[in-house]
This record gives sequence, C-alpha cells and structure tokens, in this order.
Amino acid sequence: MEFPRPVLGLAAFSGTGKTTLLKQLIPLLASRGIQVGVIKHAHHNFDIDKPGKDSYELRKAGARQMLVASGRRWALMTETEGDADPRLDSLIGHLDTEGIDLVLVEGFKHVPFPRIELHRPSLGYSLLFPEDSNIIAVATDEPVETGDLPRLDLNNAAAIAEFILAWLEEQDDNARKL
Repeated sequence: MEFPRPVLGLAAFSGTGKTTLLKQLIPLLASRGIQVGVIKHAHHNFDIDKPGKDSYELRKAGARQMLVASGRRWALMTETEGDADPRLDSLIGHLDTEGIDLVLVEGFKHVPFPRIELHRPSLGYSLLFPEDSNIIAVATDEPVETGDLPRLDLNNAAAIAEFILAWLEEQDDNARKL
C-alpha cells in the first residue's frame, strides 16, 4: 500500500501501553524536528464532541459533516454509514501530509504497513511477530526471543524514538533511490 508519507504502526494487545508510548514518543520526535500525525483506530462507538455543545447538537440534528474551527485548531466530524472499519489509506488522505513527516498509527493490524510490536509477557499474550510479517521490531519489558527482529526496551521511549528516526532515515534513503 502506498502512502504519501512514511507510516509506522504500534501493534499490541489492549492494555500493553500503545497510547502511553505514543504520548512519550511524539514530543521526543518533535524535539528532533519530526512533525507527527497520528491515526488511532477505535473499536467502539466513540464521540469527541459533548452533548449540549452547538457542534454536537447540529451533528445530531442530521449534519453529515460538522467542522468546528477557531484560530488555534479545527476538527471535522463525519458521520459514516454502517459498521465497516474505515480504510487507513482513506483516513491518511484526510491528513495534511504536507505538514507532517511521519504518520504513527495505533491499530489497523489487518492493513499491511510497517509496525513495532509492543509486548509485555506479564499480560500472558503471545507475540504477534511470528504471524505478522509487517512487524519490524519488538519493544518489550522483559527478554523475549525476537528472531532476526531488533528488540527494543519498551520502558525506554528515547531508544524507541532513535529506532524510529533511523527507520525514517532509511525510508528517505530508499525514496531517493527511486
């Protein structure tokens, strides 16, 4: 699948710390000049707007799209039909990819793109990488066998950020060769 900017996912079972790690990685990458966009898949019905707010009430009144804007930010809520998962490439198409260097994705494990697996053996889940060829590294909080994949310390966000920066550089080098 082709994307306009490098796309890297975090893959893990619920409760492993994907969002916690993202909250640590984003400022580390930003401090190195990397502008990050994030797409997070929600497995349930969600709402970012609050009942009683004008934008919420207008959307609930039947507006198919509701854009709220101020001088500091804007948000577009779009109502969709059915329960089918959104397409990652379509969601990336909604991002202003001219203003970002990297798209970090939480979820969408059924879509082929590179990901770092987060693994905490204490949670009792099996590793994903043996079955998912899109995993490029495993970040774990305990020693585990990762085969030929790099093993990263899940509790060291700075080291994971360095791995991502090196991966980004490799993506850039590959793009220049084309």
